[in-house]
Amino acid sequence: MSDFETVRAADVPADAALLDVREDYEFAEGHAPGALHIPVGEIPARFEAELDPDEDYYVICRTGGRSVQITTWLTGKGYAAIFVADGMDGWLVAGRPLESSTGEEPKVR
Repeated sequence: MSDFETVRAADVPADAALLDVREDYEFAEGHAPGALHIPVGEIPARFEAELDPDEDYYVICRTGGRSVQITTWLTGKGYAAIFVADGMDGWLVAGRPLESSTGEEPKVR
């Protein structure tokens, strides 16, 4: 049993604080507009400076493997983190908005 909430990408509120923990190249190729990007390996060094402990963060990666680890870790640190179980793959399938930082058509990787 987990100590955090789990949602599907289709159910993430439009105004949610989305924390994307994928690698730089993945985020650049396609991400949700307004998502905060901190790669999984940088979370321990950056979370205190960049995350508000009073905010609810919806944590997302491509398929859920990395984001479940970070959701578990953040909740252990006292942060409110919600696991997006189907990740960016689910985001794409649900027809949620995507943008790219590369100048090319956004894609999920």
